[in-house]
Amino acid sequence: MFPSILNKRGISLVEVCVALFLLSVGVLALITLQPSAWRLSGKSDYLGRASGILAAQLQAVEAQIMNAATIPSAGFASNPAVYPGGQSTAKPGDVPFTVETTIEDPAGTGQPGIWRVTVRVRWPGTTMQAIQASLLVSPQESSSP
Repeated sequence: MFPSILNKRGISLVEVCVALFLLSVGVLALITLQPSAWRLSGKSDYLGRASGILAAQLQAVEAQIMNAATIPSAGFASNPAVYPGGQSTAKPGDVPFTVETTIEDPAGTGQPGIWRVTVRVRWPGTTMQAIQASLLVSPQESSSP
């Protein structure tokens, strides 16, 4: 009687079950990736904060050496706890970072010339993780009129 209406079928129950199965497999795959994404996000947060502390420490020691009146002696210094906010005490959620600074005379002459400054910043975790950078600095000559 109406062949065009009789030929149109809807979605069968089997097709719906297959679509739900494929959707659930995709959702489960995304859920299994979530813990590793959280770990990676936390690690990148620590790394970003540590790199900020590292750059600030390198800059401070460089400024100290470049001022010829305050050339430090070669050696090792460690700051037991540095907080990312720059405060002396921890704020809620702050993690203490350890900053180790080594100043050495690469030529070994003991004469004030060129200094190698190495800064290592560590933060707690499952294993003690760290980043490190070095910089060669020489004092600036004072220009007198």
